[in-house]
Formats: sequence, C-alpha cells, structure tokens
Amino acid sequence: MNSEYTIVLSDGDLLSRVCGTNDSNLKLIEKHIGVPVFTRGNEISIDEDDPHIQQEFKFIIDRIVDEISDSGESSSDLIHSILNTGFVRGVLDTDFDAGRYAISIPGATRKIYPKTRNQSELIKAFRKNDIVFAEGPAGSGKTFLAVAEALSLVLSKKVNSIVLTRPVVEAGESLGFLPGDLEDKINPYLRPLYDSMSACLPREIVHKLTENGIIEVAPLAYMRGRTLNNCAVILDEAQNTTAEQMKMFLTRMGENSKLFITGDTTQIDLPKRITSGLVHAMRILGEIPEISMVRLSGDDVVRFSLVRKIVQAYSVNEQLNEQEVRK
Repeated sequence: MNSEYTIVLSDGDLLSRVCGTNDSNLKLIEKHIGVPVFTRGNEISIDEDDPHIQQEFKFIIDRIVDEISDSGESSSDLIHSILNTGFVRGVLDTDFDAGRYAISIPGATRKIYPKTRNQSELIKAFRKNDIVFAEGPAGSGKTFLAVAEALSLVLSKKVNSIVLTRPVVEAGESLGFLPGDLEDKINPYLRPLYDSMSACLPREIVHKLTENGIIEVAPLAYMRGRTLNNCAVILDEAQNTTAEQMKMFLTRMGENSKLFITGDTTQIDLPKRITSGLVHAMRILGEIPEISMVRLSGDDVVRFSLVRKIVQAYSVNEQLNEQEVRK
C-alpha cells in the first residue's frame, strides 16, 4: 500500500526556497512532524499514511509558500513561527487561520500574515470593532499589525487618512526645545511606526503619502479640540498616557474612524504616582462590546528568537519579584 503524501509546487525555484539553505528548513520540519521529508523535481513528500500528520504537513508547506512566494524570503525564525502555530497537540486549530486573517495592502509586495493565534485575534478585532486596544511586549507584533491594517484601510479607500500619535515623555524634554517644525520634532518619537510602514510598503510610497498629508503625525497634546473623522488613528506607546490624556484621545473619535491603541504595560515611564491611561482604560472599558481588547504575550514575540527569550526571561523575573513582595 502506497503511503506517500506529495505536494506539488509551482516550480523548482520555489521548492528550493521552501527547503532553505542546505535543506535547513526541511530539517526543522522533519524534527517537528517526526517523519522524513524528501523532494524530487518540484515535489515535496512524506512517506506517512497518518491523516493528521499529512494535514499538518500540508498546513506547514502551504503557510511557508504563502509567506515566501512573493517576497522570496525564508528564515529559520519564519519557519519556527509557522511550526509553533496552527496546530494544538497535532490537531488543526480551526480558530487560527493565517490566510483568512492576512492583511492585503494595495501596492505592497506581499500580504501580512499573523504569526500566532493571538495575532490573528488582533486582526479579527481590527475588522470587528472601531476601537481596539492591543497590549503586549516588544516584538509581539501589535504596532506592526496596527500599521499594516491602517495602510490597508487608507489604500483601499475605506478611510481618507492615517493619523499617528504617541505621548512624549522622554528624559524630561519638551517638544519646544527640539529643533525644526512640528513634524521634525515629533518624527523621532514616531520612527518605529515609520519603520513598520516601510516594512509593508516601498519607502517612496510612504514618503509620498506623508507629503500629500494622507499620513499625518501629531503629538498627543495637539489632539485636544479635534474631531477625527474618516481616518485610522494609531496611538502608540499608550502605556505612557495619563488617564486624562487617554479619555481626551478616545473622545476625539468621529464618523467612519478606527482607533488602534497599542502599548506595553511593563514599560511605563510615567512617575510612580500617576496611573497609566492604558491600564486605566483597559480596566474600565472592558465591558463595552464595541471595544476590543487583545492581550499578547512573550509567546507572540516573532521579531527575533533571541528577543522572545529576553522577554520571557524578564517576565519570569517579574513574577518572582511579585512573589517575594507578597511574602
């Protein structure tokens, strides 16, 4: 009885990218599913008749092809993130559908896929509600996915503009002491958002959108008195807002607008006696059905495997410190 299960790819070049340098990706896949993987021509196969293993093998190869067919990129971190998502104890996790929740951006070279179940939940929240809070550690994808969704909305003409804002609480300096006009003053604080945009679109397109006023930057203090209509607004580093600033920001919302609030409650730079606006808002607004709140963790860190280990180590240390305080 023939137990071989084969997936036919479009060409040998794609198969080569799937396999990785010196078949490094194949080795990771073999270790993960527990059976040998072999190739010939433009085919990749396993000699296994267990339908669960066949299903998982197909899921893995389909995800890799989806991720690299446009960009041509394949890395061990990408393969690890795919292998660690989608299946729970060898059974397909039907709540995690990377293809369903992929973000398509007109003009981009590739789709943006969620790498973890929580990331897919975040994208689902973006599409369901107009106000979304995303809290999680550095590298968990919260800001990148918010930027990708905002770009998708504006370039699909579902909104007219993107507004980027964040509180400024750096080293006691105020914007008035920084050189240049308002955009020059605030741009250094919004650099991570621009970096995320450049990862989604060619830099010249991002520059053109900014020049045309479709992408607007504004410090949080300058939002008072405005009504934000027909736009996607990203409030980054929201853990450094005060409760009053957060209330002011949320009440700026106008018609056909989306508010994406991102932050990391483990990196609050406010004075100790001041309550974080992000912490406060997530505590008192959690029962409003029109507002989504998604919490990401160290398991969602996909920026780089070493970053994941660093985040997890700090998390463990904080838990130990809390236990010592309680004693």
